[in-house]
Amino acid sequence: MRVLGIDPGLTRCGLGVVDGQPGRPPSLVAVGVIRTPADLDLSRRLLRIETEIDAWIAEHRPDAVAVERVFAQHNVQTVMGTAQAAGVAMLAAARRGCPVALHTPSEVKAAITGSGRADKDQVGGMVTRILRLESTPKPADAADALALAICHVWRGGAQNRLQEAVDRARRNQRPSLPASPPRPEVRSR
Repeated sequence: MRVLGIDPGLTRCGLGVVDGQPGRPPSLVAVGVIRTPADLDLSRRLLRIETEIDAWIAEHRPDAVAVERVFAQHNVQTVMGTAQAAGVAMLAAARRGCPVALHTPSEVKAAITGSGRADKDQVGGMVTRILRLESTPKPADAADALALAICHVWRGGAQNRLQEAVDRARRNQRPSLPASPPRPEVRSR
């Protein structure tokens, strides 16, 4: 399974692609960061993010896209920008027909480090170890994107297969509907 992880942000949007299967160490395919200048119009910043994500999807052909689920922060302006970038990422993936999964920061941290309260250095260190890299990807947004992709390979892939099996079972076991009772005859006066 190939997964594109996206750590959304307006100033820096982390991208990381890994190949892997549950129970096996994943391997690095690509990692990078989309940067947009703060003085650029918001619509142009979002367009630049969407264009670059689309190019990554076209180049790397992921089986799924994992995006960090935006959570409330004290700085409303920051959370709004992050949510807008996340929405653009989901739109780009959907346009290319890629399934999208959202993972919370604590879910990703728990999958990568074993603790949902791990700090950025711990996540970056474990990403480096898991992918057998010589150094931690910089900036932290790049390492976070790889952590999202790894989390999805390890957790999301299994969840997707389970959901697909449940959906198949439901389709195959739909109860037949009983015959409709006869309608009473209605007479007008």
